[in-house]
Parts: sequence; structure tokens; C-alpha cells
Amino acid sequence: MNRTLSISRRSFLAALGLGTASALLAGCAGPAGSSASSGSASSQADAPAVEPFLTPEEFPGVDGSTACVPLIAQIIADTTGTPLTEAQSAVNVSTTAYAWENMGVYDSEAVQLLIVYEAPDYVKEEIAEAGTQLDQKAIGRDALVFIVNEDNPVQSLTLDQLRDIYAGRTTNWKELGGDDAPIVAFQRGEDSGSQTLFRNLLIGDGDLMAAPTELAPASMGGLVDSIASYNNSANAIGFSVYYYIDQMYSQPGLRLLSVEDVTPSYDTIASQEYPLCNDFYAVVRSSDTAGTPQRQVYDWLSTEEGVQCVKKAGYVPLLF
Repeated sequence: MNRTLSISRRSFLAALGLGTASALLAGCAGPAGSSASSGSASSQADAPAVEPFLTPEEFPGVDGSTACVPLIAQIIADTTGTPLTEAQSAVNVSTTAYAWENMGVYDSEAVQLLIVYEAPDYVKEEIAEAGTQLDQKAIGRDALVFIVNEDNPVQSLTLDQLRDIYAGRTTNWKELGGDDAPIVAFQRGEDSGSQTLFRNLLIGDGDLMAAPTELAPASMGGLVDSIASYNNSANAIGFSVYYYIDQMYSQPGLRLLSVEDVTPSYDTIASQEYPLCNDFYAVVRSSDTAGTPQRQVYDWLSTEEGVQCVKKAGYVPLLF
């Protein structure tokens, strides 16, 4: 009961923030096709001009995952002609689990579109109990990646070695070819999108040790900060999604582990050579008709322009 009340309050507060997004957009529209360029997306200069088909006021209320914020901003810029920097300032998300609940459980009127990673199992159960019918489709691919201190001599781990670490069966780096030092394994909370990927892609039905509160930061940035600042930092390991750690938030002194001797990168994720890849989604209510702004954006993401939008934002697109 307490968990439900906590989620409801947070979702309500998030919805209040989402409700201001269209107003922010309405005040910052630029000329059609005038989206500003992002410094991290060098391919934008070569991308064809996109003809906006919505006004900023018409753009649907959007929620989603933290790692999808740059993509949401790019979608807003391309579909409304809003300068990208202005679109970025208007995006406010309530994170993966709460975004799914806002649409699928609480039926928030402020949320008509999700750009989001997979929902935790308990949220899927809540949506099924609520009887909400949703349409979702994969629009891009990301990956679960593991982060260590750059001074850690271990360069690559197998899937089984990672499972043994998080089951508590392997507790010292020397068992993996590293230093004689205890392994400090960080996780995320159960309502985290990256924790959902971690369970689905790596753990499955296997054993998972409980993480003390101090080893389960509430945010992705908190996890990165914790690994970077841990007193014996070369001992620590944690995980995130590739796009977030590579382009949104990192800290000096950290690096990504290879898994099964494959280094996570844009190319190895696109080819799925990296073994821990996973899709992310666009979601609307099944009852939304073709003329609604949210359905227009949802359908547009399956066009060549939509695919290029995903790529322009720096993500691995899925070709439809």
C-alpha cells in the first residue's frame, strides 16, 4: 500500500510538470524547419530538412525514460519546428516506471505519448489489472553496459561472470584476473528502467543478491556518481544504458567493460554483436485515432524521416 501511495504522489507531481511542457513549447517556436543543431550529433548537418506537421501547442503531452530525453527533444524539434535547444528545455519526464503508470494505470490526461524503455514486471501487471489498451512499437536500440573504474585491470567479463558477481558467488576481483580486492556491486531500484533491463537481459530467473540502500542509487546519475566517488573506487562495478553513459552523463575515471570480449559501441549495438542489446519504444493508447497529434507522431516515427530523427539524436534506429 505504501508503495502505491508513493508512486501515485510522484506520478501526480510529474504530471504537473508535464502539463507545463506545451505552454513552454508554445512560447519558443521558431520558423518551420529551424531546429537547432546538437553538438553531439554531427550527422545533423547532412540530414535532410524535415517539414514540421504540428504546432508547438499541438504536440502531445509526452513522458518517458531519462535516457530518452534527448530523443524526445529531437522529436519535438523535427515535428514542430521548435529550435532544438528550446525543445530540450521543455522536456520533463518522470522516468520509466512512472511514465508507464501515468499512461497505463492512472490514465493521466497530461500524457498522450511515451518514448520509453521496457516497463518493470510489476508495472506490466498494474497495467493489465487496469485494463488499459496500449499500442507500442520499437523505434530504437540501446544496450545494458557495465561501468568500472579505469584503474581496474579487468577489461572484459563473460555473461556468466557478471551473473556470479550479482548473485554473490564471486566476491573478489582476483577471481576474475584482477586485484585482490572485494567486489562492490551497485544496482538500481526496482522501479528503474535500467534495473528492469538488467533483470531481463542478464539475470532472468537466476539468483540476485539484495543490494543495500547505499548500493542502489535512486537515479542513473547517482549510480555513476557513486561508482566514481566510492572510497575504494577501483573495486566498484555498476550498470547503465549505453546512450546515457556515453552521451548524457559520465564522470572522469570510469570506463565501460567489454562483455564476451565485445566492447559496447554504436556499431556493435547496431549489429547486435554486443550481447546485451534491448529496444526502446513509442507508446500511445489504442483508442487514439489517426487524426490525433499523438497518433500522428507515433506513425511518423515509422517513416524515413522518423528513423532519421532517431539517428540524428544519436541513437541506433530500427528500420521499418
